[in-house]
Amino acid sequence: MIVIRVDPVNPERGKIARAAEIIKKGGLVAFPTETVYGLGGDALNENAVRRIFEAKERPPRNPLIVHVSSVEQVYRIAEVNEVAEKLMGEFFPGPLALVLKKKDVVPDITTAGMKKVAVRMPDHKVALTLIELSETPIAAPSANISGRPSPTKAEHVIEDLAGRIDAILDAGEVKIGIESTVLDVTSKPAKILRLGAITPEMLVERGIEVEVIDTRPFRHYQTKAKLYVVNAENLAEFVGSLREKGVKVGVARITAECDADRIVELGKSIEDVAKNLFSALRELDRSGVDIIVVEAVERKGLGKVIMSKLEEAGEIV
Repeated sequence: MIVIRVDPVNPERGKIARAAEIIKKGGLVAFPTETVYGLGGDALNENAVRRIFEAKERPPRNPLIVHVSSVEQVYRIAEVNEVAEKLMGEFFPGPLALVLKKKDVVPDITTAGMKKVAVRMPDHKVALTLIELSETPIAAPSANISGRPSPTKAEHVIEDLAGRIDAILDAGEVKIGIESTVLDVTSKPAKILRLGAITPEMLVERGIEVEVIDTRPFRHYQTKAKLYVVNAENLAEFVGSLREKGVKVGVARITAECDADRIVELGKSIEDVAKNLFSALRELDRSGVDIIVVEAVERKGLGKVIMSKLEEAGEIV
């Protein structure tokens, strides 16, 4: 596996061309997006897509999001309706994946046998350049072992996938830190299948009626240590009671004051918390604590999205 370091602001096309050649040959390349690092392969190549599932140990019933570098590519792989056109105008490039009726050019393995395909255009120069130079849409779930916290840095990808993939484009830490929103626009109202960086409120503000489903059958964001989510006012007492029993506790905090064996700061703004959350979970897990305690956030806007991720990761106290 090779690591290719690139500038996120002014990405070197020559370096990315090396990675694009790997994609063209059916190989796998991890690359940064604005949300998390993705594990990319040619979305139209069945063998490449099969390798994605194998490298991630991903259940084959879990479809992949296809990433594009132009609106023209969307029309190549999917049937685009008026709602999709409106949302592409608003959010492409950006952290929104639109579920559309797929065209036959997309192999069934990419969509887990479904007749729909999720498509998005990432808002990251490295990702867009890779897709452009690869001359094909790129299927890319998060670049981690399935069920683990999503990778927001290249070292997270190495931690999970070293020896399983061909290359990593390392452009440093991502900007947003939580995944794209997945929105099925083939029905009315549109259905949010995964909460993400584009909140329901943002869609409603743009005149899109939405229904939140977000009942994914597979667990995500699992840490080796048991994880609890606790309100700030109760956190110190909760952590103290655990440590009195000899339990080694790591804390990811925002404002709460407490004594713990390891403390990671999530930041002060809700955007900081989103960006730092998965990295904090990985750091605490690596530290060898028995239990991870995360400070809860208010369930509104992006905070609601963050809490939905934490509910998958552990237990709300």
